[in-house]
Amino acid sequence: MTKQPFKVRLALFLASLWIKSLRVKLKTPDSFSPGILGIWHRDLLAATAAFKNWGVHAFISESGDGEIFATLAQQFGYIVTRGSSSHGASNIRHVLDALQQGHFAGMALDGPRGPALQIKPGSLWLSQKSNRPLWMVSARYGAHFTLKTWDKFILPLPLTSIDIEIKYLCD
Repeated sequence: MTKQPFKVRLALFLASLWIKSLRVKLKTPDSFSPGILGIWHRDLLAATAAFKNWGVHAFISESGDGEIFATLAQQFGYIVTRGSSSHGASNIRHVLDALQQGHFAGMALDGPRGPALQIKPGSLWLSQKSNRPLWMVSARYGAHFTLKTWDKFILPLPLTSIDIEIKYLCD
C-alpha cells in the first residue's frame, strides 16, 4: 500500500473526528439478524458512524472517492471489498462468503452513480444468493447540509444527532 499524500491523510483525520462526534441512535426490529445493510449513497457518513466496529463487510466503489472512503471505513472497523456493478463485480463473492458465514455486509442500494434512491439489482441478488435478509437503513438527521450532487449527499454537522431506523426489505 502506498503512502497517501498529506492532504488526503489530513482529510481522513478530520473526517474521522467528524464521524466520532456524531450521536447516533439505532432502532432495530426484534427480528434483526446478520444480513445486508442497504443504505442510500447519500447516507454513507451516517451509516459509517452507526455501524463502526461491527466488522461489517462493506462493498465500496473502485473510484478515487471510493479509495478515500474505503480507507476511512477501515479505520472504523469495516472489512472492505472494492468493486462496483460496472467494474470489479466479481469481487462481490467475498461479500457473499462473509454473509454465508453469518457476518453483516453493507452496500449502497443505489450504487456509486445512481440514479439516486433507486435500488439496483446487486443487493437483491446478494440477499437471494446468501439466503440472508436485506435491511433498509434509513437516517433522520439533526443539523446537516445537503450537497448538490447526484445523490444529494448529506453532511451532518459535527455533534449532531442522527436517528437510524432499520426495516426489513426482503430475503
